[in-house]
Amino acid sequence: MWEGVPPAVSIILFFVLMSVVGMLEGMQIAFFAVTKMTKDEQGDHYFAKKTCHLLFKGKGHNLPSFMIGRQLCVTLCFFIIARVTTLNVETGTGQNIFGVSDPIQNFFNTGLMGAFVTTILGSIAWQLVASAFPIAILSNPLTFILLWFCLLLEWTGIVAGAWVVA
Repeated sequence: MWEGVPPAVSIILFFVLMSVVGMLEGMQIAFFAVTKMTKDEQGDHYFAKKTCHLLFKGKGHNLPSFMIGRQLCVTLCFFIIARVTTLNVETGTGQNIFGVSDPIQNFFNTGLMGAFVTTILGSIAWQLVASAFPIAILSNPLTFILLWFCLLLEWTGIVAGAWVVA
């Protein structure tokens, strides 16, 4: 991580941001699953109803707006997570992590191991859970908060150029 950041803060930041990325990935899957459901099937939990109401409010522009804001939020989180998980251990000094050989340590230093971990634990696992239990994801209060945050990010216009590509 950056100099001056205590290791405990790095670990906390890693788990918090991995959870945020996981929730955002799960929300994406759950939102697309719920678009195919009737209002009765969307659940009767308070936050599930509020989330669906906000998501499909108006002419339905909030779902694509969420996707744009979600992508910005996920990208920012992954940049910080990549910084936390990247190693910079000098090879040839006998200080390799877990006592691995120098070529393996050079591989660890590239940051690819962090990318594998974040992809599997931060994205794919949460998407699988959300595909099996979309209503449970919608019923989580954090889902409603993150939906608002992603809509706010998109509303600021920071990523307005993304609409050209979309």
